[in-house]
Amino acid sequence: MSSTIKVLLAEDQSMVREALAALLGLEDDIEVVAQVARGDEVLPTARQHDIDVALLDIEMPGCTGIEAAAQLNKALPAVKLVVLTTFGRPGYLRSAMEAGADAFLVKDAPAAQLAEAVRKVLAGERVIDPTLAAAALAEGANPLTDREREVLRAAADGSTNAELAATLHLSQGTVRNYLSTAIQKLAVRNRTEAVRIAREKGWL
Repeated sequence: MSSTIKVLLAEDQSMVREALAALLGLEDDIEVVAQVARGDEVLPTARQHDIDVALLDIEMPGCTGIEAAAQLNKALPAVKLVVLTTFGRPGYLRSAMEAGADAFLVKDAPAAQLAEAVRKVLAGERVIDPTLAAAALAEGANPLTDREREVLRAAADGSTNAELAATLHLSQGTVRNYLSTAIQKLAVRNRTEAVRIAREKGWL
């Protein structure tokens, strides 16, 4: 009999988190030993528990699941990383893989598929939603630089260039240049459209 797979579950919506924990708890060989609701709680909690696999939602307060995956990959490389998302965006898949994720699944996948993914990553396999994998290949790489993404993210709430400059500790001219370049790369007319397109593709 193989030993129990210890899982850390990170998901900010309590109903979803509890449902996932209950479903995984039905498996004889899987035990959810810790649950967190924030991305910045993932690494310290993982350090406290001798976990085998971390299940990470993408959109969480504190930091994203992708950022948490990168932190875990660096600090605890033996832990396997499964990224779960409501949003099947190709850019998220690429970012998750770059952060060291071993699996990338959408949340509406069958529960049995999630349990099987946990077992497979522990066995050294990589598990990726096939539809997303095809979409990511067709989409290509994120054309935006880290700085362009940072400025676009900050601009999403409608801040003026002056406000963005103050928040990001940049000059207004630099902010304008980053926004202009991002708009050109995404082939849109303005920053609002740039934010929308970049979000839809999972690039922010």
